Amino acid sequence: MSEIEPSIDTIATQLVRLHRLRDRALAQVKDRSGIDPAGFVVLFRLVCDGPMRSGALAEAVHSDASTVSRQVAQLVDRGLVVRTADPVDGRATVLEVTERGREVAARIRVRRQESVAIVTEQWSAEDRASFAALLTRFVTDYDRARPLLNAVQPALTTGTEDHS
Repeated sequence: MSEIEPSIDTIATQLVRLHRLRDRALAQVKDRSGIDPAGFVVLFRLVCDGPMRSGALAEAVHSDASTVSRQVAQLVDRGLVVRTADPVDGRATVLEVTERGREVAARIRVRRQESVAIVTEQWSAEDRASFAALLTRFVTDYDRARPLLNAVQPALTTGTEDHS
């Protein structure tokens, strides 16, 4: 195996660390709200992209139809999303965010922004702008590379990898 650039190792390690911290935080959010955090992803996608069919929503959030169906059912039960007739094909349904769902999404967005502001309050405006640009670039490139990563991943998995 070739020598790994130290910054690549640091980024990979910190991403794992961030993922673990995020998992803990999301578990606490679920305890408070009763909504699975993945349901918030579905809600935000519908807020951002507008009404869509369940299959298109599953594709948009990079998930399978059965998982999205469970998440949507949670949101429908809480009055955050409704199923309406598809205007193009009345036999099909589309998922649409309710006004209450928009209010919940707006509150979540504000809380998320406040959290990031607290974390970065000691940073300069330039550091925040730099980080925002680099993080956006990283996430965009990661999304673009996902098919390649998925194709390579089984070859990398040995069952003994260290996730620290």
